[in-house]
Amino acid sequence: MVAGFIAAVEADTSIYSHFFGLGNEEFLQVIGIRGDERLIAALQAPPQAHFAVRRIIRDGKQAGREEWVFLDRRRQTLLSRESESRFLPSQRPWFAAALQRNGQIVTDPYLFASNGELGITVATPLPGRIGVLASDISLASLQAFLAGLSLPANGMVAILDGQGRILALHARGERYGGLQVAPLTLPAAVDNPYLAVLAPAAAARGAEVATLGPGAGERFVVARQQSQPVGGSVFTVVVSAPLSDFLGPFRQAERDVMLMSVVILLILLPLAYLGSRQVVRALQAMAEDSERLKHLDFSHEPRPPDSFLYEIKVLGEAQCVMQGAIHRRTEDLDKAQKKLASLVDNGIRLTREQDRAVLLRHILAGAREITHCAAATLYLKTERNTLVFAQRLLDDDIPNVEIPLYQSDGTPNTQYVVVHAALHNEIVIIDDVYAETRFDVSGTKRFSEESGFRAVSMMTVPLSPREGEVIGLIQLVNAVDPDTGEIVAFPPDLLGFVEALAAQSAVALENHNLLEAQRELMDALIRLIAGAIDAKSAYTGGHCERVPELAFMLAQAACDADSGTLADFRFADEEAWREFRIGAWLHDCGKVTTPEYVVDKATKLETIYNRIHEVRTRFEVLLRDAEIERLIAIHQHGLAPAEADARCAARRQQLLDDFAFVAECNLGGEFMAPERVERLKRIAEETWLRHFDDRLGLSQEEALRYAAAPVVALPVREHLLADQPWHVVRRGQDNAAYDARHGWRVTVPEHLYNFGELYNLSVGRGTLTEEERFKINEHIIQTIVMLEQLPLPKQFRRVPEYAGTHHETMIGTGYPRRLAAEQLSIPSRIMAIADIFEALTASDRPYKPMKKLSECIRILSFFKKDQHIDPDLFDLFLTSGVYRQYAERYLKPEQIDAVDIGQYVAAPTG
Repeated sequence: MVAGFIAAVEADTSIYSHFFGLGNEEFLQVIGIRGDERLIAALQAPPQAHFAVRRIIRDGKQAGREEWVFLDRRRQTLLSRESESRFLPSQRPWFAAALQRNGQIVTDPYLFASNGELGITVATPLPGRIGVLASDISLASLQAFLAGLSLPANGMVAILDGQGRILALHARGERYGGLQVAPLTLPAAVDNPYLAVLAPAAAARGAEVATLGPGAGERFVVARQQSQPVGGSVFTVVVSAPLSDFLGPFRQAERDVMLMSVVILLILLPLAYLGSRQVVRALQAMAEDSERLKHLDFSHEPRPPDSFLYEIKVLGEAQCVMQGAIHRRTEDLDKAQKKLASLVDNGIRLTREQDRAVLLRHILAGAREITHCAAATLYLKTERNTLVFAQRLLDDDIPNVEIPLYQSDGTPNTQYVVVHAALHNEIVIIDDVYAETRFDVSGTKRFSEESGFRAVSMMTVPLSPREGEVIGLIQLVNAVDPDTGEIVAFPPDLLGFVEALAAQSAVALENHNLLEAQRELMDALIRLIAGAIDAKSAYTGGHCERVPELAFMLAQAACDADSGTLADFRFADEEAWREFRIGAWLHDCGKVTTPEYVVDKATKLETIYNRIHEVRTRFEVLLRDAEIERLIAIHQHGLAPAEADARCAARRQQLLDDFAFVAECNLGGEFMAPERVERLKRIAEETWLRHFDDRLGLSQEEALRYAAAPVVALPVREHLLADQPWHVVRRGQDNAAYDARHGWRVTVPEHLYNFGELYNLSVGRGTLTEEERFKINEHIIQTIVMLEQLPLPKQFRRVPEYAGTHHETMIGTGYPRRLAAEQLSIPSRIMAIADIFEALTASDRPYKPMKKLSECIRILSFFKKDQHIDPDLFDLFLTSGVYRQYAERYLKPEQIDAVDIGQYVAAPTG
């Protein structure tokens, strides 16, 4: 943007500065100093300063940071300084006026904040009204412009604003006596009778002959023209000159003609008549050209008058030169403004585009629009220090070629122009490819011969988002003259615009690369979390990896459906697909909070270890007691050895049977009927003698649980199986997390854990207690809570929904919110089927044998019958063949068998 502003200011010396201000009070301005001593003094600039770049950056505070950078004519930095600034663009009159009008405006004259000079501002709002783009024209520039005009010997020209004040005035001749008028002076305040023509009472438009001067005794030709170029501001241009300045040449010519007519009246009368008509036509043509020039109408080519009078010829030729110069300057300014507007539009397009392929096409299209070239190629730098073809504007295949930046011996491969531009970070211009001797352009010549597209001129532009590293290059081929259509060399005045375009493109491409890197990092972290959950326990196997794959397959089948209830289902765009993928990968992320022993609990008495070993030890103690009692009965009480052995054998068998029963209950393989629970209680009534203090060697947390129970004297008799107070782990102050206000509809157990031995062994089905089953199910709550706490962007706002609803059912009996069918989106229903089917088909679970595919489908059909899953998605799961595609990819060969899907799929209606 700075380079574009500098080029625009350099192209038109009447422009004091170009700048823009944003609504966040940030500001950028480029001032054309051009060695002006007044500006150098006002801006405290170095003597060689040719341009000044002023930036104001804000970090949220009221005061901003103002940076001045002064450049010489070659745009090399001479001096830079920083200071605090309270300059607010939004408080300047041009800012508010442009936004209020919502179009171009011209301000009333005011003091420029940067140098204190008077000037006017032309401003227009930026797209989206995010700020205002403007140009400053100092009144000193207007004065210089008027001084450069060619006036008659006693002529005067002035520009007035809408209030009748003098913005600039230039006058010649003794009538004005070197008159100097300060800007914004009212005509009545100037003591000169010839300026009465500027008074408001004389503000009629058009041309007239007026009497001016002392006593109003001299006749003047006066022309006035009001102009309202933009924004409603009115300007008046007044031009005056003594009538005698115009009539002098004509009177002299008249005298000459009269003298000659007296001498040869009869002979030359026809020639005199024709000559007078020629003079009139020449003057009329000059008057018409002057009128068109006044309105900046260049539709007619200026032609010198065809007259035999020297004065008319000189005046006409001067008028042609002036009109041509004004025309060229106007065209140059218009072209520069169009390029600047194109540059701004291109920057907006690049910053908005998210699709990489479209972004690359925009970069090349913008380059061709700015430079008027016939072809363009975009190269990108790889991590292997090579350049690859990324995009072309020609309709041909992109070559699959890599150009190394360095040769095999490590020396730079600068024989190629693109490599030289990349390594030196500089623009390279080739005027004629076939006359080029600096670089190897054989590849370009060969392409020209093969394709028929002859490359002549070439410009190679590096893309560098920051000082140093080049990330790519644009190579522009064959600059085309917009007027003639001929292929020409790239003009030097394009460099500023090309540099600005390259900076825009580099920043946009770098931002896109950073965004892609962030997306890849986010995906990798998501997969890392899923992989960590799978790796945490063999009981979950590859669940977190396989469920997303199955969900994607079923979702694609749903998108492809063209009939039935799923015919209208589609993901809106790639971002919607990505949202679903993230939700699928993170559907069990809450399991990171689930204790591993709960996930892996294979037996009822298992905590960190399987407490069946502790119970078995107690049985061992009882067996030793029986052996001891036998010996005591024989040796101390005189019991017959045979009877003592029989009693001991009976006791031994009882203990073996009781322990076998306890061990069987511990596995959780059978339903615990009431009679089995009663037997456990009878076994628990057995007692054993404990001699050691059970409060030694405890952790701090476990010791706190023991502290509530009284200390008993040792030795003490204890039950073989018991539910002790210290087996209970009480829940903390986190019940509010499960409050119904958060949408949870769950029953929270009273305790966090209960390790009671009878309590655990009496579990009806499986191995998990009520508390542990809640802890398992709690992972889905934690999944939703964790994901809702993430600062997800707007396009991913449904990730918690997709990840957290796979345990809901179609009839509102699911977990954790008991959502009804109408509250479940199709992606949420897809996740439920994927989660269930993966668990059924998994062959890597140590707690269950693997099942055949047909058995898994049969069990899944029960979920459909019980209205736990969506019936239409279940039918599509079968009819689309997704179930078999998944089986062939993830199931073992011995699991895959024939499935008769006809018995499960609903018959079509209608």
